[in-house]
Formats: sequence, structure tokens, C-alpha cells
Amino acid sequence: MRTRITELFGIEHPIMQGGMHYVGFAELAAAVSNAGGIGVITGLTQRTPEDLAREIAKCRALTDKPFGVNITFLPSVTPPDYPGYIRAVVEGGVKVVETAGNNPQKWLPALKEAGIKVIHKCTAVRHALKAEAIGCDAVSVDGFECGGHPGEDDVPNFILLPRAAESLKIPFLASGGMADGRSLVAALALGADGINMGTRFIATQEAPVHENVKQAIVAATELDTRLVMRPLRNTERVLVNAGVERLLQKEKDLGGNIKFEDIFNEVAGVYPKIMKDGDMDAGAWSCGMVAGLIHDIPTVAELVSRTMAEAESIIRSRLGGML
Repeated sequence: MRTRITELFGIEHPIMQGGMHYVGFAELAAAVSNAGGIGVITGLTQRTPEDLAREIAKCRALTDKPFGVNITFLPSVTPPDYPGYIRAVVEGGVKVVETAGNNPQKWLPALKEAGIKVIHKCTAVRHALKAEAIGCDAVSVDGFECGGHPGEDDVPNFILLPRAAESLKIPFLASGGMADGRSLVAALALGADGINMGTRFIATQEAPVHENVKQAIVAATELDTRLVMRPLRNTERVLVNAGVERLLQKEKDLGGNIKFEDIFNEVAGVYPKIMKDGDMDAGAWSCGMVAGLIHDIPTVAELVSRTMAEAESIIRSRLGGML
């Protein structure tokens, strides 16, 4: 299948793996790239730029296909060594960077000079237009269904994607609610050039996370996510668990007086406990509503192959037969 995204990234299938904290390691990124999509290493999961450089080298040893690195720019009193992370990406020969969080404009010249294609994650059309204006090559448009941070506008993809298609000139991916060939065909029909799958790729054999995490996703329905940190205007969609219930109770009790310090135990340092140790009640971790469409734990190759086969069947047979 050829789309503007496959042409831009030099890949076979218009499928990207989202950059997920403590999930986007070399093993998963390489598996997605080897399957014909584009895998992504999560930059800030690596504690230092040197660690990221080693992870990039590891991924390069596992695949000769294009892969990317996610770098999330966050406001912080003591920010990460962003120049060092950018340098690791450039020196590692990475050709695609997924940026997220704050405006990446400051970092674009160094990435562009190295011939790197930049795709920025956006939760609103106005943000996507800004990314286009500053020179991003593509955007990932994240609907309200997505795991992680859906923004504060609460616009689902059935509205957000066609709005993006009306407004953007650059290619864009649909993110949020993407699980299979049906998702891909729907995204293409709404104007996207491919899909970005996050939660779906956690429930694969190659995902380097605890088995408890994968089983929790398979067991979940579309009703089992919650929105946390709304009063702080840092909304995150997470899978419900005991830690999340404690967090929500604090939000209810404290109302508008809540501060980040009040929920620190439920959000800080949670990912290693969940993803590595399998402590499923430790606190809040990102998960999309798409969990309701995830019923198995295939290999990455099986998942990508059947997604493309299903998409082709829908386009050629089901939709074609309606004309």
C-alpha cells in the first residue's frame, strides 16, 4: 500500500508504532520496522543520551529498515539533556524523529540539517497547523480515544481526522483507537495517510513489558480506561486499577485545590513498577480505549500482516462490492 507516509518514511506499510514510555525499546521498534512499518524508540525512557545512543545501536543491529526515535519536550525545572539526546539521534543515523509535548521549533534546524524527517504529535488541528508552519514533515493527530495525553478539547477521531484533512497540506497519521485493518481503512477514508498504534503494540509478543501488562490489556474492555489529572489540565487516559481509583478519589475530595504533590505517589515512578515488575495496581499508566478491540497477543509480524490483509480485503471486497 502506497500513501504519502510510506513515501516519506521509505516504508512498506503505513503503520507507525507510538513512542511509549518503558515500552519503546529496540526489540519492539526493530520488530515493527522488520514487519514493514516504522518502529520507534522512546528517547526519554533512556536515562542519558549515552544510553539512548546504545539503544539506537542495538536497534540498528536488529534491523536494516528505517526506525525512529520519540523525543518528548516537557516543561521542567531541571530539563533532560535535550541537546545530548538530539546529538545521539543525529550521530546514530536515525532518519525519523517523533516529537511530542512542547513546540519542537528550537530543535528542528539540527534535525533538518541531518536529513531527519520530523513528525509531531498533535491533539488539535490548530496545533497541527502550527507544526506544519514551523516545518514539520508530518503530524500524528491524536483523537480523544487515545491512551496518554489527549489534550483538553475532547474531540474524537471521527471529527478530528476530517478536520485535519481539510486544513493540512502535510501528511498525517491517525492515532487513538487504531487496532487493525478496519482502523486503517477508516483512517484512510477520513483523510489520514496511515495509522499510529500504541496500546495495540504493547499486547504483542515482542513488547518488552511484563506479561501482566499484556494480559491486562487483553482482559480490558472499552469501558476500562479513566481520565486523570483533568483538574491540573494535564489530562491522561489510563487503564483503571487500584492506584488510579485512589488518584480519582483524591481529585474528587480536593477538587480545584488539588496539586501535583497530592497525587505524586500514583503517578511518579510508576512505569518501571508496572512495565518491568508487573505491579498492576501501582498507579496510572497510559492505555487507550482501543483495549476493547484487543483480544490476543500475536507477534508483531502477525499483527502487521493481518492488519494489511484485512484492510485490503475491506477495500477490495466489502467496500468494492457496495458500488
